[in-house]
Amino acid sequence: MKKILFIIITFFAGVSFVNAQDQPWSQRMAGTAMKLWADTSKAHWTYEQGVVLKGMEEVWLQTGDKKYFKYIQNYMDALVADDGTIKGYKKDDYTLDNVLCGRSVLLLYNVLQKEKYRKALLQIRDQLSNQPRTTDGGFWHKKRYTSQMWLDGLYMAEPFYAEYASTFKEDTDFNDIARQLILIDKHARDAKSGLYYHGWDESKSEKWANPQTGLSQNIWGRADGWYAMALVDVLDKFPANNPHRVELLAILNRFAAAIQKYQDPKLGLWYQIMDKQQTTGNYPEASASCMFVYALAKGAREGYLPASYLAVAKKGYEGILAKFITTNADGKVNLNGTVSVGGLGGKPYRDGSYQYYLSEKVVQNDPKGIGAFIQASVEMERLAHINEGAGKTVMLDSYFNDEHRHNGLGKMVSYHYKWDEMDNDGFSMFGHIFDNYGVRKETLFTAPTAQNLSKSNIYIIVDPDIPKENPNTKYIKDDHIKAISEWVHAGGVLLILNNDTGNAEFKHLNNLIAKFGIQYNEDSRNHVQGYQFEQGAIYIPAGNEIFKTARKVYIKDISTLTVTPPAYSALTDKNDVIVAVAKYGKGAVFAVGDPWFYNEYTDGRKLPYDFQNFEAANDLVKWAIDQTKNNRSK
Repeated sequence: MKKILFIIITFFAGVSFVNAQDQPWSQRMAGTAMKLWADTSKAHWTYEQGVVLKGMEEVWLQTGDKKYFKYIQNYMDALVADDGTIKGYKKDDYTLDNVLCGRSVLLLYNVLQKEKYRKALLQIRDQLSNQPRTTDGGFWHKKRYTSQMWLDGLYMAEPFYAEYASTFKEDTDFNDIARQLILIDKHARDAKSGLYYHGWDESKSEKWANPQTGLSQNIWGRADGWYAMALVDVLDKFPANNPHRVELLAILNRFAAAIQKYQDPKLGLWYQIMDKQQTTGNYPEASASCMFVYALAKGAREGYLPASYLAVAKKGYEGILAKFITTNADGKVNLNGTVSVGGLGGKPYRDGSYQYYLSEKVVQNDPKGIGAFIQASVEMERLAHINEGAGKTVMLDSYFNDEHRHNGLGKMVSYHYKWDEMDNDGFSMFGHIFDNYGVRKETLFTAPTAQNLSKSNIYIIVDPDIPKENPNTKYIKDDHIKAISEWVHAGGVLLILNNDTGNAEFKHLNNLIAKFGIQYNEDSRNHVQGYQFEQGAIYIPAGNEIFKTARKVYIKDISTLTVTPPAYSALTDKNDVIVAVAKYGKGAVFAVGDPWFYNEYTDGRKLPYDFQNFEAANDLVKWAIDQTKNNRSK
């Protein structure tokens, strides 16, 4: 992340992300997908559509536009019945291809918390518990492909496995997840090129397998693309304290160097058979190129790879736009150049020869290619503001707000306004915005002190507990006030998102913010009846110092504020102070009487389109980052 500064300056100079309607390529291609597969009642449980749905998820997170989430929900609801059974899913086939769509079920469960999704997830997870394995523990790609591991299977299964383990706090599963990725590196890696053969047969008995090594004959681009995507997606959820994380990072970095080596120096693309660019009949292939752009851009953005790989990703993305993207007269976007399929064995038999891979059809708008292109586009678009908060850290309090509940497997977990919560009360969308600005997220589970606050630039206190929420209520005390106020004075940025009377702790929180000239009034306004959202509308005048883009926002059941210098009103409505700001020493304080930026009102699913809470959250993040310019060096 540290070196991204030097690359982002010129990063976007040669890449155009928008069309005449000023839409990024990810949204334009998502629009194509929703037209191509418009009738979700005809949904199929296939890995091809799983790649598309994952792309839709990324666009939703990037835009806060409900139509992308609703598309995923409608698609999955055509397949997942109320009792959790899945149309078209056959667990006993034990094919890893059938696992990938589970990621969309996980998304729906995490957001909606519906029991039918949990039941469906348990079936898919049970498949992995009983999936046939090689003697050293690697998943067979399919039950009927005895003793075989394919690179494809790593993407089909491991990201789901990691997301499931993270969701349900099954931390020991990460050892098995790492084993799968490490075993394919052990068995399928070509030492000469650093790339990976498509498949490995432990028995060495298949006709496509080398009788000495068990490896298939060729290095197929999309297979390597599946593996690259699997690595970066698994690392997103992989615990920092698990020793296998270091191994996975080493594999990714070694693989990235090989991917860069085999990038066409002129076109920026990657070939159907990666290490035989000059061989007759070989060609640049779209889906593999999209997958490598995604993996390299995400790897660099997340800090898994050196920032120098952003240039490799940029060159690849420019090549994709130049060679594979076309637009119809009606504005529909097309992705050309994706090979329709690639496999080993089966009927008719696929021998894994060079001639076989070149014989498969190359098609337009293949779902695997479209899904990979959407994901690659989102990753490239996420780099637009990544430098603005680079090197900064935002710390979310989980000491004063410390509620717990049982999760879907009966384990006690922390919840309510947490970074990783995707349901209505979570802060996952708010956290995604911080990610887009390059700000590192942390959570503070202990009381604030001078020492632990010194590790952050932005500190968020949201809705401190009251006894009815948490019997073990922890109040803000004098030593906390001293530590927090001195940290702000030295350059920290404090964001306080409280609540209204009856749902909030006022006395001790007011003792803290009195240091800055702010007091919460023990009141409640903007009551909303049912879906009469206009009752919660607040209009923001042009020129507001914080909210540069949002003009109409929704905020209900809010406590108002009283301000005295150095504090002042940053947003007033009907003579009430809604948002207060104080400049205190080198730092700044922001206060509002509602948690406000939780998912229910930022992820777009509930509010009418004319409300701009998602934009307001972006505005606040940018403002908070701007206030850190006087912060002491970290």
